[in-house]
Amino acid sequence: MRFHVITIFPEMFDSYLKESIIGRAIETKKIKVKFYNPIDYCTPKQRVDDRPYAGGPGMVMRAEPVLKVFEKAFSKLKVKKSKIKVILFSPSGKKYDTAYAKKTAQKYTDIIMISGRYEGIDARVGKIIKNWKLEIDNLSIGDYILTGGELPAMVLIDSISRQIKGVLGTYESLEEERVSSSEVYTRPEKLVYKAKSYKVPKVLLSGNHKLIDEWKTKVK
Repeated sequence: MRFHVITIFPEMFDSYLKESIIGRAIETKKIKVKFYNPIDYCTPKQRVDDRPYAGGPGMVMRAEPVLKVFEKAFSKLKVKKSKIKVILFSPSGKKYDTAYAKKTAQKYTDIIMISGRYEGIDARVGKIIKNWKLEIDNLSIGDYILTGGELPAMVLIDSISRQIKGVLGTYESLEEERVSSSEVYTRPEKLVYKAKSYKVPKVLLSGNHKLIDEWKTKVK
């Protein structure tokens, strides 16, 4: 799986992509993450953003540099269009979930994510990309406003990568498929804190996986 991230702040991803499961997946070439900066496609003394028509707070990312950098990313892909997914981030977009991550990991080889800033990206970018007969989605990772699309892009890289064979270890893969709950416990079995005793629920010590799954379902 190859992730192509269009962003004016590629350095924001540095520490995250070097650590843990994602860092290991990049090292072992299970996934690849490439960055493309719209600022590199602005003419001298030209900004990547401008004031919105009809007024309003903040600035809007201009269409031209975003489209130029998108064309650069797209031109390097040697796969069928049906294997490419383009994603724009928007608070009003479709709610992202694990089902979307699984489907994306199974169906596509290349994900192009356009991370906006300020008040968003000129809407003509999405319309023009659709004219190229590419699959494009507007996604939201939650009912809140962020300062840019970089965090959502990291969320997608993480959650989609987990669905790719070999990214998770054997033990972690097993945990991915089990019934999960909001309560988890580890050693010691009896925790004494400030003279009070806190014990692990007996069912988790029983070894009866059916009862354990039932308990996990109840405490979700």
